[in-house]
Amino acid sequence: MPQIIPTAEPFLLLGDRSKPACLLIHGFTGTPKEMRWMGDYLNEKGYTCLGVRLAGHATDPEDMIRSNWTDWTASVEDGYSLLRSLTDRIFLIGLSMGGVLSLLMSTRLKALGVVAMSTPYKLPDDPRLRHIDWIAKIVSYMPKGSEEPGAGWFDKEAFKEHVSYPQNPVRSIGQLNQLLGEMRAALPKVNVPVLLIHSKDDAYVLPENMERIFADLKTSDKKKQFVTGSGHVVTRDAARRQVFEAALEFIQRVENRLES
Repeated sequence: MPQIIPTAEPFLLLGDRSKPACLLIHGFTGTPKEMRWMGDYLNEKGYTCLGVRLAGHATDPEDMIRSNWTDWTASVEDGYSLLRSLTDRIFLIGLSMGGVLSLLMSTRLKALGVVAMSTPYKLPDDPRLRHIDWIAKIVSYMPKGSEEPGAGWFDKEAFKEHVSYPQNPVRSIGQLNQLLGEMRAALPKVNVPVLLIHSKDDAYVLPENMERIFADLKTSDKKKQFVTGSGHVVTRDAARRQVFEAALEFIQRVENRLES
């Protein structure tokens, strides 16, 4: 039985039943902990927040290797179904791959809106992607980057408490690539309000990804917001307060419009 890494557990924070709920979705190789501070912030404002654990995450990298992208969408659907026992008004809020899942699943589930942060449009061009499943049979893991771990973080103390798998499982990169293809195909079908947030200082998923997602969205209610002084994990890094406030403003705007 897989053991969840301490402090990386999923969480449910109950709020005001008259308000919408927020489904918080972490990123590739990450854990619900990435979304906990954001959940705490939104819960203090009265919103019920569920931080889901995506299949294969927050336990052991071998579990992730055995997971497919459809398992990750199923994890989101499970969390959504749990929240539906409390309310039928739900926002999908995701970081990185969680943003990919939020955008995609908004076309499959009834959602009030989407907040997608640090979200990739596609993986960087690499000829190895065409043969990723074959490569995965030979090489199990790849480094996340050429820099030292934490080099892209502005809040070094927050990085010390960050929990994620130290390397990228190669087979899972192929699954992420497939998921991104599903998201790109779904972007023109998204018909709910969307807020995109990205750090100009994100060296892991470059800011141009947000521009490409924004261009493909056909929804009449879409907004993009840049922050600075943060790396990729904007929900934990130094600009997190600005990110939380932007998300709250978006949620309240959509909520108020529906009630008026």
